[in-house]
Amino acid sequence: MDSDQANERTQTTGRRALLGAAVLGAGGAVLGLSGTARAAGTRTAGHTGRGLKGLPVPTVIGHRGASGYRPEHTFGSYELALDLGADVVEAGDLVPTKDGHLVCRHEPEIGGTTDVASHPEFADRRTTKVLDGVPTTGWFTEDFTLAELKTLRAVERIPANRPHNTLYDGRWEIPTFEEVLRWQDEQTRKRGKQVWIYPETKHPTYFRKLGLGLEERVAKLLRKYGKDGRNSPVILQSFEPGSIQLLNRLVDNPLVVLLSSANSRPYDFVEANDPRTVADLITPKGLREIAGYAQGIGPTLDLVIPKKADGTLAEPTTLVSDAHKVGLILHPYTMRNENPFLPAEYRKGTAADAYGDVFGAFKKYFATGIDGVFTDNADTGLLARADFLKG
Repeated sequence: MDSDQANERTQTTGRRALLGAAVLGAGGAVLGLSGTARAAGTRTAGHTGRGLKGLPVPTVIGHRGASGYRPEHTFGSYELALDLGADVVEAGDLVPTKDGHLVCRHEPEIGGTTDVASHPEFADRRTTKVLDGVPTTGWFTEDFTLAELKTLRAVERIPANRPHNTLYDGRWEIPTFEEVLRWQDEQTRKRGKQVWIYPETKHPTYFRKLGLGLEERVAKLLRKYGKDGRNSPVILQSFEPGSIQLLNRLVDNPLVVLLSSANSRPYDFVEANDPRTVADLITPKGLREIAGYAQGIGPTLDLVIPKKADGTLAEPTTLVSDAHKVGLILHPYTMRNENPFLPAEYRKGTAADAYGDVFGAFKKYFATGIDGVFTDNADTGLLARADFLKG
């Protein structure tokens, strides 16, 4: 952290510490207890209250909606996640258009998630760019106006694993973040309960260098719809700690730092010549620093329980208890039903689209004391949670 960042953190830590206490509570109903203690004393799917403290625990988060059953980041996927019982919907991964609108796509490259390749009028937009240091070829949202993107339709991203989802290819358009915020209010009224969303700023350093900064656009829309407060049902996340630090200064929403593999480096660290890796961020010191500007972390599941060389699960790390000690919640990612995405001992056969023993895997991860999990299959997650809470 450079001196400017340190000064900014000093100025904001007090505010966010109070915010963290208000949002998450100080009594351990959500935080701070070991998995065993939580199982014995506070394990419940019926929390009531305001803010994050009001969410069920373990929280079931619909990853890009119900992407196990519908093309991801579509209103079809988002609404099905709610129908299946998801507590929170990850709507969506935010990337900008050429004319500055925020839209929901997993990546700025849309060749794999839309039918853009079948539009001859956009053939000349196909190009190669360096995205966070990686040469990437395809079509990019920042090269399209919103009106142009609205002529495209979503398709299944991983058809080899989800051939049935291709039935819905071409049915839904790309949603904007503003449309999602309006949809959230509509669904809240329709369902008679607060709908929560969990958007992510995608590649914020990349887009800021293009003059398309994400955080200010996110904050402006949240303010417009009155969703920028400490108890607002909008959790913001990013793989770049700097993006979360900036959002921390712009809005009062709950904030979560996403963490990839231990040897990886957040791209804003790469750009700033910060040598730290994710392994540094998950030390007690690194977690204390994150707790100064965020309320949670979203680690890859391998940071909670590593895998052995044969793909089976090893012993859990101390990440859950270490994070809880400094008041951070953990929402790891991503649980999926299909064999290739499960630890080796939970696979059934070798078919790429076949389901394994995902309930067994959920039980293993829930037992670590995590506060929730991202899953492509919210209905499976809800059943697994019910099993877990029965003991």
